[in-house]
Amino acid sequence: MAATIPIPLPGGTAICAARNLRVTRSDCNLLEDINLEAHAGEVLTLLGPNGAGKSTLLAALSGELTPSAGEVDFCGYPIADWSLKDLARRRSVLLQEHKLMFPFSAGEVVEMGRAPWQRTPLDHDDEEAIAEAMEVAEVTHLADRRVPSLSGGERARVSFARVLATRAQVVMLDEPTAALDLKHQEAVLQTARALAAQGSAVITVLHDLNLAAAYSDRIALLKKGRLQAIGTPRTVLTSQTVSEVYDTPVEVIAHPRTGEPLVLPLRSLAPVCEFHEVV
Repeated sequence: MAATIPIPLPGGTAICAARNLRVTRSDCNLLEDINLEAHAGEVLTLLGPNGAGKSTLLAALSGELTPSAGEVDFCGYPIADWSLKDLARRRSVLLQEHKLMFPFSAGEVVEMGRAPWQRTPLDHDDEEAIAEAMEVAEVTHLADRRVPSLSGGERARVSFARVLATRAQVVMLDEPTAALDLKHQEAVLQTARALAAQGSAVITVLHDLNLAAAYSDRIALLKKGRLQAIGTPRTVLTSQTVSEVYDTPVEVIAHPRTGEPLVLPLRSLAPVCEFHEVV
C-alpha cells in the first residue's frame, strides 16, 4: 500500500528553492553560495561527507533555520512570509535523530502528524491518514507500545509514519535510513519514490551513495558547505567526482541489471597500520 497526498502538484513545479544561500555560525560558513531547486514529482537527495552541510541545508529549506544571507522560496513565496502553521501543512520533516523519549505510545506519536490539520475540513481524514501511515511504515503492530520501549529502528519507523500522516506536499527526510535494516531501508525509499510519483517533492539526506543512485531523480553533492555538483545520479556519481569530494578513491560501475551507478571503494589489500601485542 502506498501513502497518499491530498493535492497532487504538476510535475516539475519548483516547490522549494535556495538562492545564493549562506549560513554562518561562529564565524564559520556552514553553507556558501548554494543555489538549487526541488521540484514536484522528484526525489532530490543531498549527499556529501560528514560536515558537508547536508542537514544544515535541509534545515534552511524547511524553514527550521534562518540563513545568514540569500533566501529560500517555498511555493513561490519567501519562506519567511509563511506562518508556522501554513508551513506545517505543506511540508513535513523527519529529523536526523529520534529523541522522543516521553512515554507516548507509537500511535499517539503518529497522530501528532495530523496536528496541522486540526479544525480544518481535512481533520475528517485523520483516522484514515494515521492508519495508512502506520501500515506503510509497518508499525501498526506497535500502536500501543510506549516509545521508550522501542528499538532505534522501530522509533525511526514510527517517526517516518508521523511524517507520512501529515500528507504534506513536500516531504523532507534527514537520514531516514540510518537506523534501519536492509528491508526497511528499501521500504522507506520506495515510499519516497511513490510519493514523488503522486506529485510530492521529496528532499532527503543520505550517506549511502548506492541507495541515492537507486532512488533519486537528482543528486546535490556538497563538500565543505559548497555545492560541487547537481544532476542525475549518472552525471553526478562519477569516479572522479566522488573520489575528489570524499577524498578517497572509488570506482563507479554500472549495475549489471539496472545500469544505475554502483560506487565501490578501491580497497588496498595491504594493512593500513600495524598493531603491537600488549604484554
